[in-house]
Amino acid sequence: MAAIGNRGTVTEAAGFDPDADVQALRGAMKGTGTDEAAVIQVLAPRTIAQRQRIKEAYKQSVGKDLADDLSSELSGTFRSVVLGLLMLAPVYDAYELENAMKGAGTEEAALIDILASRSNDEMKTINAFYKKKHDKSLEDAVCGDTSGMFQRVLVSLLTAGRDESDKVDEAQAVLDAKEIYEAGEARWGTDEVKFLTVLCVRNRNHLLRVFEEYQKISGRDIEDSIKREMSGCLEDVFLAIVKCLRNKPAFFAERLYKSMKGLGTTDTILIRIMVARAEIDMLDIKAQFLKMYGKTLHSFIKGDTSGDYRKILLELCGGE
Repeated sequence: MAAIGNRGTVTEAAGFDPDADVQALRGAMKGTGTDEAAVIQVLAPRTIAQRQRIKEAYKQSVGKDLADDLSSELSGTFRSVVLGLLMLAPVYDAYELENAMKGAGTEEAALIDILASRSNDEMKTINAFYKKKHDKSLEDAVCGDTSGMFQRVLVSLLTAGRDESDKVDEAQAVLDAKEIYEAGEARWGTDEVKFLTVLCVRNRNHLLRVFEEYQKISGRDIEDSIKREMSGCLEDVFLAIVKCLRNKPAFFAERLYKSMKGLGTTDTILIRIMVARAEIDMLDIKAQFLKMYGKTLHSFIKGDTSGDYRKILLELCGGE
């Protein structure tokens, strides 16, 4: 029941006793009101695998679904965090994607955050869970909710076909850099398909080499060129792909920073990253956050949130 990654703040709880946890949760929901502190104490420091055991034990002893019971007891952002913690990682991703496309309008940030950052295996599992629940493919859903070149990039990412070897073809890297340059900076208008073909298909090591070559040919960083050549969601998704390839924890640190800086908080982004990365790479995200912004992620969350919502996020964040 180990964590799914090895750089998370949430690790396997020692002396784990699902029955004792179930008793604590039942006690927390007894009578009027809910003991939120007890809910945090049980769920936040457990791995996803351990929480699945708690869900099974709860159903066995109560004959009801833990997520349903907690959902009716809790509310707001705190409830969103708790329900997210109870899901398997690909189920949570599929759920977030579904929510992003619900009703009028689309939360493009969710589509971009998830699709640009997950591995092929993760993507395949997300696709499978989505299909199982909705009887239609995630690709169909995305196509029904997005359009144009942005849609084509998302569909390419959904195919989970990126080369994941670490082979660098030097001659091809030079050619790729040249093709992107000629498709963008070197011409009037931009041939976005060339960007898609290179950025969504090649492996990470190869692309890092392409970005070096690109800098030599164009005198610009690839991210600057994307900002100059594109706009809106297409710009956002290509930038996310490049940033995730270069340094995934730094990508998430920046997303967290932007979700909290200035007036108001974009809770959907804050919750999604804190829940999804807690047992994968939260330690690295925190280190990058401090390096990039000179402040701890802990202090940022503390200053930007309140109540039980703040408490559970800080628990997932781990100490300063």
